[in-house]
Amino acid sequence: MAPRELIANRKHAPRRLGRVLVLGLGKSGRAAASYLLPLMGERVDALAIAAGERNEASEAFAKGARASGALVEFGDGAPGVLAAEAGGPFDLCVASPGISQFATFYEAAATVSVEVVSEVEFAWRESAADSRWVAVTGTNGKTTVCALAAHVLAGAGLAAAAVGNIGEPCICAVGAGDTDVYVAEVSSYQLASTKRFAPNVAVLLNITPDHLHWHRSFEAYRDAKLKLLANLAEVPGAVAVLDATNDVVRAEVRRLRALGERERGFAYVPMGTAEGLGGDMRAACGSDNAAFVGSDGMLRVALGGKERSMVRVDELQIKGAHNAANALAASVAALALGVDARDAAAHLRAFAPLEHRIEPCGSVAGVRCYNDSKATNVDAALKALEAFPEARPVLLLGGEDKGTDLAPLVEAAHARACAVVCFGAAGERFAAAFDAAAQAPDGFAVARARHLADALDAALALAPADGVVLLSPACASFDEFSSFEERGRTFKSLVSQRSAGAR
Repeated sequence: MAPRELIANRKHAPRRLGRVLVLGLGKSGRAAASYLLPLMGERVDALAIAAGERNEASEAFAKGARASGALVEFGDGAPGVLAAEAGGPFDLCVASPGISQFATFYEAAATVSVEVVSEVEFAWRESAADSRWVAVTGTNGKTTVCALAAHVLAGAGLAAAAVGNIGEPCICAVGAGDTDVYVAEVSSYQLASTKRFAPNVAVLLNITPDHLHWHRSFEAYRDAKLKLLANLAEVPGAVAVLDATNDVVRAEVRRLRALGERERGFAYVPMGTAEGLGGDMRAACGSDNAAFVGSDGMLRVALGGKERSMVRVDELQIKGAHNAANALAASVAALALGVDARDAAAHLRAFAPLEHRIEPCGSVAGVRCYNDSKATNVDAALKALEAFPEARPVLLLGGEDKGTDLAPLVEAAHARACAVVCFGAAGERFAAAFDAAAQAPDGFAVARARHLADALDAALALAPADGVVLLSPACASFDEFSSFEERGRTFKSLVSQRSAGAR
């Protein structure tokens, strides 16, 4: 295929997109289609939408899209039908992130498309050539890092916006045209279908087993995450921020170091070492850059030959060692984009906890309650437990089971909690894992509950008078709730009700 002429002031946007297929009509699919519909007859020769399964939202959108001249079909066989209606294969397919590369629907689209990319990739290509991108991925912590980085950058006077999984789809922000720095939360789903995506700052947080049903193996999941770094060498001054406390990410740090600066083509900043966040990778292995927590509790960033002190961990409003790592990552991103360290530090101090992420949500008769509903996997729950060194919480565990190994969770709960309440569809397996443990600390309690409301009541009964109840369920929410957000808000409402009743 002959190269297509590109628009001069965009990242990589062909003047003519040709025939375009949008795969899926979820949030990002609707956003991509809405961006493309006005381009029909100019840059788009034909727009087709493979809408997937029928639902009220997709049916309503499809009706409007058809009225505007788009071709729309439902069902797994839609891509082939649409290609025949459009008069040939598609030059570009923009795929929704919820559709696995291994799904029949995706494979059908790939068969009739020259190129398949994610909505994030499409948005990056369409964005202004001088716009800058901070892209954040990892198993846990993405949303906090994105929100924190966007908060710091906007506070420093940049036209920055948090986009992607954290906010509106990237293509919506690109279409609006009022953002200069896109801080994008990008999932493994989205990264799996990237080709040219090249942010100015790439933040790679921890990688632990998750979404294995979508990727089919941990190796495929890991490799999708690592695609974030694939094109950094093409961006002048690009910086990668890497969580070197995580075994998988630290292996990537070793690989990058072995390449050497010339072959690598971009700078990288390891956060911590195998010994933890207090480790300085410059001392550990001669790295040029490093981000770590000093012995005095100060977040420190060494970048470009200059070390800067940011804030002390105890000055942050967000709790836990994992949030110190999140603040370090946001600090590096801000410094890499030219923000003054003192300015960045002031905005780090001002950042409040996000909803559903170790969020204080009131107390009941002196027992403090925290909503960490976003902790949908074991690793996230482990990090939440570490955020309470001064207390031994009663931990609420359960929901829709992901089938992961529970041994690390049992061990951590025994070390850091005074009791667990296992609830929901996963409750029996979780409780059985605690019952089967070789030895529990004296006084450690395991309770069972059917629903979240019952679990809270059981936890309050088990908590000491000045104790902590922590909802950090290590499970998806779909047994009882439509999302982790609904679960978290329900929990907060229950706490409020119990608090009012205890007065």
